Amino acid sequence: MTNRVRPNATCRTLLPLVVLAFAATSAHAELSAEDLAKLAQNPVGNLISVPFQNNTNFNVGPQDGTQNILNIQPVIPVSINSEWNIITRTIIPVISMPALSPTGERVNGVGDIQFTGFLSPAQPGAWIWGVGAVAQLPTNSDAVLGNKNWGLGPSAVVLHLDKGSPWVYGVLVNNIWSLSSDKQGGSYNNGLIQPFLNYNFPQGFYLMSTPIATVAWLAEGEKWTVPLGGGVGKIFHLGKLPVNTQISGYYNVVRPDDAANWQLRLQVQFMFPK
Repeated sequence: MTNRVRPNATCRTLLPLVVLAFAATSAHAELSAEDLAKLAQNPVGNLISVPFQNNTNFNVGPQDGTQNILNIQPVIPVSINSEWNIITRTIIPVISMPALSPTGERVNGVGDIQFTGFLSPAQPGAWIWGVGAVAQLPTNSDAVLGNKNWGLGPSAVVLHLDKGSPWVYGVLVNNIWSLSSDKQGGSYNNGLIQPFLNYNFPQGFYLMSTPIATVAWLAEGEKWTVPLGGGVGKIFHLGKLPVNTQISGYYNVVRPDDAANWQLRLQVQFMFPK
């Protein structure tokens, strides 16, 4: 992948996971909508969930095209013992990339999968944290959609979540280095910072801002993409199944040449509390 146009970091079959976990929701009908919203806002929360996050990026590339990235992000917690959990998070990006030249064509396919594992306390207080590693798998179906070199790096998250407060806030960070440089796309060194701020109202409605800032340390020219914006979210139920929905918009106040200036993000997250 070139340094000029990069899909936002911020993605096989998930049906067996959904079917098996659906039965677990009935025991947690007592959770309020506000409790469920706060649980959804915790990146290392102890619940199985399957978010579908769709990012539409406007004015991408020299042709000012529209790029679409659907991130399928199953989250599965694994209990080690009464004190520790490992929270696994996979991002499978399904990308529609606009033509990058007047004679080019739109490219549709799968990008590079990222897998993260966080070690996190099973019984945290108001301050919650997780540390671990993130791996990038060269699964892209086309050269414009990713890089064929494997990647690895650290990842960490810290947040404040107090049952008596409507606020949930924190930050998630990672950095991925390529493990080789001789395959498609060459070497890379990419970082991500995702601060998040949520204010929760009764009945599972909340205001949120979760911009995803990225940096390509090896890129020529501007290395950072820094968005500002926010949106709203709401917990719904399909029967007894909690569903977290969000809509938000972001403007990239700092961005490389030919990167998107606006992003519209829609998310539907199916939740299966333990």
